[in-house]
Amino acid sequence: MDTRPKVSSLLSRMANYTNLTQGAKEHEEAENITEGKKKPTKTMLTAISMSAIATNGVVPAGGSYFMISRALGPEFGGAVGLCFYLGTTFAAAMYILGAIEIFLVYIVPRAAIFRSDDALKESAAMLNNMRVYGTAFLVLMVLVVFIGVRYVNKFASLFLACVIVSILAIYAGAIKSSFAPPHFPVCMLGNRTLSSRHIDVCSKTKEINNMTVPSKLWGFFCNSSQFFNVTCDEYFVHNNVTSIQGIPGLASGIITENLWGNYLPKGEIIEKPSAKSSDVLGSLNHEYVLVDITTSFTLLVGIFFPSVTGIMAGSNRSGDLKDAQKSIPIGTILAILTTSFVYLSNVVLFGACIEGVVLRDKFGDAVKGNLVVGTLSWPSPWVIVIGSFFSTCGAGLQSLTGAPRLLQAIAKDNIIPFLRVFGHSKANGEPTWALLLTAAIAELGILIASLDLVAPILSMFFLMCYLFVNLACALQTLLRTPNWRPRFRYYHWALSFMGMSICLALMFISSWYYAIVAMVIAGMIYKYIEYQGAEKEWGDGIRGLSLSAARFALLRLEEGPPHTKNWRPQLLVLLKLDEDLHVKHPRLLTFASQLKAGKGLTIVGSVIVGNFLENYGEALAAEQTIKHLMEAEKVKGFCQLVVAAKLREGISHLIQSCGLGGMKHNTVVMGWPNGWRQSEDARAWKTFIGTVRVTTAAHLALLVAKNISFFPSNVEQFSEGNIDVWWIVHDGGMLMLLPFLLKQHKVWRKCSIRIFTVAQLEDNSIQMKKDLATFLYHLRIEAEVEVVEMHDSDISAYTYERTLMMEQRSQMLRHMRLSKTERDREAQLVKDRNSMLRLTSIGSDEDEETETYQEKVHMTWTKDKYMASRGQKAKSMEGFQDLLNMRPDQSNVRRMHTAVKLNEVIVNKSHEAKLVLLNMPGPPRNPEGDENYMEFLEVLTEGLERVLLVRGGGSEVITIYS
Repeated sequence: MDTRPKVSSLLSRMANYTNLTQGAKEHEEAENITEGKKKPTKTMLTAISMSAIATNGVVPAGGSYFMISRALGPEFGGAVGLCFYLGTTFAAAMYILGAIEIFLVYIVPRAAIFRSDDALKESAAMLNNMRVYGTAFLVLMVLVVFIGVRYVNKFASLFLACVIVSILAIYAGAIKSSFAPPHFPVCMLGNRTLSSRHIDVCSKTKEINNMTVPSKLWGFFCNSSQFFNVTCDEYFVHNNVTSIQGIPGLASGIITENLWGNYLPKGEIIEKPSAKSSDVLGSLNHEYVLVDITTSFTLLVGIFFPSVTGIMAGSNRSGDLKDAQKSIPIGTILAILTTSFVYLSNVVLFGACIEGVVLRDKFGDAVKGNLVVGTLSWPSPWVIVIGSFFSTCGAGLQSLTGAPRLLQAIAKDNIIPFLRVFGHSKANGEPTWALLLTAAIAELGILIASLDLVAPILSMFFLMCYLFVNLACALQTLLRTPNWRPRFRYYHWALSFMGMSICLALMFISSWYYAIVAMVIAGMIYKYIEYQGAEKEWGDGIRGLSLSAARFALLRLEEGPPHTKNWRPQLLVLLKLDEDLHVKHPRLLTFASQLKAGKGLTIVGSVIVGNFLENYGEALAAEQTIKHLMEAEKVKGFCQLVVAAKLREGISHLIQSCGLGGMKHNTVVMGWPNGWRQSEDARAWKTFIGTVRVTTAAHLALLVAKNISFFPSNVEQFSEGNIDVWWIVHDGGMLMLLPFLLKQHKVWRKCSIRIFTVAQLEDNSIQMKKDLATFLYHLRIEAEVEVVEMHDSDISAYTYERTLMMEQRSQMLRHMRLSKTERDREAQLVKDRNSMLRLTSIGSDEDEETETYQEKVHMTWTKDKYMASRGQKAKSMEGFQDLLNMRPDQSNVRRMHTAVKLNEVIVNKSHEAKLVLLNMPGPPRNPEGDENYMEFLEVLTEGLERVLLVRGGGSEVITIYS
C-alpha cells in the first residue's frame, strides 16, 4: 500500500506551517501587512549575509545558531552557538550592571547600602552595592521573562519610547547650543586641564572680606598657603588659571580642533592644544586630569563594538516571529541603518559641540562628575539619565529573552547530550530550564561586578558568530547547491568574504590573546560535538564542500597511476555472513584496522546469495550489521553489499566494481577456508581458489589470513615477540611493507621484524645476507636478517616463480653494492623493470607472455646461466604439474615433498613468532589440480599459529628513494 501523502494534503500542511512552539498561547498575532515592492538596500555586510540565509527557508527557534548549524553543520553550529549563548548571557549581566551604575550614581545616590569615607575603599563599597542591586534587578527581570514574551514586548515598547525621547533630546540640545550654549565651565592651568573635585574657585587667589587670599588651588601647587616665603611649581608660576566653556556649542567651530585623532599614553596630562602655555615642564600634580588608559584606534574599536552587538537580538527570537523570513531581514537592516545614523550623527555632534578635554575626561573630573551628554541635552539632563537607565534595562531583558531560546534550540537538536534537559519548556512555550541556567550564569557575571576583563572575550564571541554567518552565506553561494534559493537578492559571496575578513581582523586588532582564547574555547566545543555529539545530516555546506573536494581529488587521481612512494594498502575486506546475517570472522576487520597505519582506503564487502528484489531487506540489515561492527572495531571506511545468484559471481563483482576512479582497492583481504578437508561441500574451497584467480587476473595484491580467530584484538598488546617474514620470491615489496605498517599499531608496536630468505646451496649466503641488510637499511626498515640454505629439490614447487623472480631479487641486492654514481645511472632502469613485472600464477595461462618478458630482462645473465635456467625451468614445471595433477603413480610423500620441507624449516625458525608472513604461490592453470593446491598450502602452513599468505599485485610498493 502506498503511504505517500497526497499533493493536496502536503500543500495544506506546508501552507499552514508555523515555527512557533506547540502550545504557545501567549504569542501575539501579527497584523496582516500587504507586502510592498522590494527596494535594493545598502546595508552592513553581516546583515546582508544573515538576510540571505534567513530568507532561504523557514527559520524556527534558534536564530543565528539555526542558520549557522544548517549551513555549516552541527559541529560549527554548536560551537559558535554555545559561544554566542555565553556572550549573550554575560551581556545581560553587563546591561544590568550598567543600569545599576546609572541608578546609584545619577538617579538615587542615597540608595547605596555600603558606604565608605576612605577613597581607597569607596570603589569596593560601590562593587558591593552593584552586587546587591544587580541580583535584585536580575530576579525581577527573570520573573518578567518567565511570565511570558508578551510582557517583554510591552516593556520593550516603553523602553524604546524612552530611548527615542533621549535621542531627540540630544539633537534638540545640540541645536540649542548653537545660539544658547549651556554654562559648563572647565578650569585650565595654561593648556592643562584641572580637576574640579577639590578646588573651590578656578583661580590662584580669591577675595574674602575685601582681602586677597590664596585659593585651595594655590595650596596644591605651592608649599605654603601664604604669599610670603613660598615655593611654587614652576609651571604654576608661569601660567595663568583660566576657565573655558566645556560645551561651546555647535556654532563655535570646535569641530576643527576635535576632527583629528590624538591618542595619548596612560598618565599623560589632558591638554587643550589651542590654549596658551609657557614652555615650562613643571612637576606632575594630582590635581591635573590624567589619561586613565593608553588609547589607540584598536582599543576604541573594542570599546565601541559592544554597542552594535544587538543586531542579532531579533534573530535570536526567530521562534516568536510569525514570518521570520520577512521580519529578520527587514528588522535587522532597518535597525542597523537607524543605529548607524544615530551613532555617527552623535559622534559628529559631540565633536562639534563639546571641548576635546571634556570628551577625553572619562570620569568627569573636570566637570565635578556631571553627565556631559545630559548637560548638552534639552530640556533637562534627566531625560538622558532616565533614557539611559531604561535603555540598559531593555537591553538586559532582550538578552534574557534571547539567550534561553538559543540554548533551547541547541538542546532540542540533541547535538550535545548533557544539554538535553534544557530543551524542555512550559505550556506556553517558554524555555523554563534554559531560563534558569541563563539566570545562574548571569548572576555569576553580576557577582564579579566588574566585567572589564570578561567583556573583551564576549566581544570575541559575538565577532565569531558574525564571522561564521558571513562564512555560511559565502559557502552556500559558491557551492551553488540546488536548495540555495534565498528571497533576499542583494547579496554576493565577495561581500560575505569581506565581512568575514573584517570580523577576523577586528578580533585580532581588538585583542589578539582574547581572540585566541575564544577560538580555543570554540575549538574544544567543536571537538566535543564531533566525538561525543549525535550525528546529524542537515544538508549543510560543509557536506557540500566535502563532496566538491572529493570530486576534485578523484579527478586528480585519474590523471595517472600512483607513484611507488604514494602506494598505500587500499583494502577490500571480504567478509562471510552466516544464516543470521552475522559476520563469521570479525577478527578480519580487526586485522584490517591494524593495517590502517597506511591511512589507505578500506572497503568492507560481502555477498548475499539470492535475488535482489527478494533479498533487498536482508542486504540492508546485513549492511547495518557490518557498519556497527566496523564502528566497534574502529574501521573507517565503506561498506558494500552485493546480492548475486552465485557467491563466486558476487565476489567477482565486488573485486571488479568496488571503489570509484582513483580510489579503488589494490589489495584484497580474505580468510582461509578452515575445515575445508572435512567439509563434504567443496564449494567453499573452490570459491576460495576462484577468488584467488580473479584477484590475480585483476593484478591486485592478496592477503589471506589463516587461523584468523587467533589474531589479536585491538585491546591486546604484545609486549614482545617477532613478526617473521619468509621472503622466497620478490613480490614488489609487499612482504617488507606489511610488517612495517603493522608495527605502527599499538598491538604490534613492541614486536621485532625478522626477515628470512631462502638461498640455494650454490649461492653465497654470507654475501646475500649483507646485501639484504643493506637493502633494508636503504628502505629505512629495522629488521633482523637470516639466510636459510635449502636444496633446490626441496623448493621445487616455488621453482617456476623463483626462476622468474630470483634474478630480479638478486639484481636488487647487488644494486645496493653499486657506487652512488652507478646507482643514479641504473635507478630508472631498475624501476622500469620492476614496474613492468607481473607475478605470474603457477601454471597460469600467462606462461608464454612471461617467458617472452624473461628473455628481455635477463640482459645481465651469461648465456650459459640463462640456458641452464631454461632447462631447469622446464624440468621443474614438468615435476610441479605432476604434483598438482596428482598422478596416481606417485606417492603422497613425494607430492608434498616441497611443502613438508619448507614447513619444517619455517616451523623450526618461526614456531614462536606472533605472526608469520610468506609468499603465496598462485593457483594452477588446470582446475583439476585445485585440491592439490589447497593441500599444498595447508601442509606449508601447518603448525603455525598465525599466518598471513601474501601475493603481490605485480607492481612495486616500496622504494629506497626519497
